[in-house]
Amino acid sequence: MPQISFADGDRVLTWQGVIDAIAGGHTLPPAEIGDTFLYQENRTLLSRSAWIDGLGSAVKTATIFPGNAAKDLPTVNGAVSLFSGETGQLEALIDFHLVTKWKTAADSLLATMRLARPDSRSILIVGAGTVAKTLIQGYRELFPDAQITLWNRTQDRADDLAAKTPGVDVVRDLPNAVKKADVISCATMSTDPVLRGEWLCPGQHIDLIGAYRPDMREVDDTALRKARLFVDSRRTTLDHIGELKIPLAMGAIEPKDVLADYYDFDAFIRRSNDEITLFKNGGGAHLDLMVSRHIYDRCRAV
Repeated sequence: MPQISFADGDRVLTWQGVIDAIAGGHTLPPAEIGDTFLYQENRTLLSRSAWIDGLGSAVKTATIFPGNAAKDLPTVNGAVSLFSGETGQLEALIDFHLVTKWKTAADSLLATMRLARPDSRSILIVGAGTVAKTLIQGYRELFPDAQITLWNRTQDRADDLAAKTPGVDVVRDLPNAVKKADVISCATMSTDPVLRGEWLCPGQHIDLIGAYRPDMREVDDTALRKARLFVDSRRTTLDHIGELKIPLAMGAIEPKDVLADYYDFDAFIRRSNDEITLFKNGGGAHLDLMVSRHIYDRCRAV
């Protein structure tokens, strides 16, 4: 039974390949998914499982130990167990960070390729953490002619990331930067909206990654009402993530306003160059399974 390290998988993957794996996975029967959370004080054990006919099953397990930072250790650790759909046997243990890196960014990149204007050339990334760094890599591969700019609430972190990624410019004025961008990708840990609908302009595509808890949001109600709304999965977003759960509960939007998820791919389109599109990246174990299967197949092929 192979163990696939971050380095082993990272060197054989391309963004287009992972995106195609996610798109292809949604042509198969819908996934069965389940999540388990265990807590001890501020420590968390999270397991997310998925089963898809044609891909097998996977369990992604993560431990979140905030105290590790003081020990100079990663606060998040884990692995993905990939099982055969034919025999149920364990086929591989895959590095948690490898799967998370490629799955998270590719999920949003697929939506951007479907929903952003074809002539988009200005990409603004809001946030300067690990996901932002990965997004820069992905956008550079898929949109090589685009100018990428970066904004972060703590400017020093944005400056540090830009210094490590030549060609990326740091912006100071977020409202002005938003107005100039064709694509705005938010990857923050904000619980209060950082992106305001009053800043948005016709023709933009908004990509929301950061919010994952019921109390987290990156955009306000005005932004949601101005845009045509899409998600990767209704099951993992509408009733679980504050980005949509809160405005739905308050009546700012209705479930019908979410027009499609990846299981309704034909409806996942931009209708005109003037409309604003907005995508909520919710993640989910089914995406971890799709990407893990692709990683396993790629590593076996080389």
